[in-house]
Amino acid sequence: MSTRWTYAFVDRPVARFAQACDFWTTVTGTRLSEFRGGRREFVTLLPEDADSCVKLQAVASGPGGAHLDFPVDDVREFARSAEALGARVVADQGTLVVLRSPAGQLFCTEPWRGQSTRPPVIHGSRLDQVCLDVPPSLHSAEVAFWSALLPDWDSVAGSLPEFHVLKPPPGLPIRILLQRLGDERPVAAHLDLACADIESTRAEHERLGAEFVARHRNWTVLRDPAGGLYCLTRRDPETGGLPSGS
Repeated sequence: MSTRWTYAFVDRPVARFAQACDFWTTVTGTRLSEFRGGRREFVTLLPEDADSCVKLQAVASGPGGAHLDFPVDDVREFARSAEALGARVVADQGTLVVLRSPAGQLFCTEPWRGQSTRPPVIHGSRLDQVCLDVPPSLHSAEVAFWSALLPDWDSVAGSLPEFHVLKPPPGLPIRILLQRLGDERPVAAHLDLACADIESTRAEHERLGAEFVARHRNWTVLRDPAGGLYCLTRRDPETGGLPSGS
């Protein structure tokens, strides 16, 4: 069962959704689609001359986070495969199925609608990764689940022992990083951007209202104006890989 495209969903509280929309359209060089849903809670970030790969969702409770959406040829088959591997269905809307992974991470599947053109790098950065933050007791099983669900993706060890990377087939815009947390807490997810120059990207994001949280060797943690954590990484925006020697 192959995936045909990938979306990163930016999930933010409804009270601060407008701020999230303003910030993420600016840093990704996109414009907003029409709002959708019964509460106008969904919107897509539309790039110029390319297919979208980022959407925003207003969540009614909690701080939000991120999740993945997989457009496929056969939604029913993909959902059945996920269930057979230990996922459970949260909502079945026919053409859209919402599931939880064995560790509890939400993800969705929907029909592929011909998306094929990846958005370009914007101002030296690209939103290209969803990082799943997994408690240590569930990390190995979660790696096994995603690796089996996405058999045409490359499943490889990351740059640190606590990281595992799932690289999609060429052309798909969003990859997955599974990070083993240092303590037992519920699974969560955040967005990662690959940056040619972290410091210049950080300065621009802070000018737009983001707040600095922490700096590590290959990534910097920020908080967007809607309160969501995300990371700027030293990965190459074109290839997704870290520079040699990192």
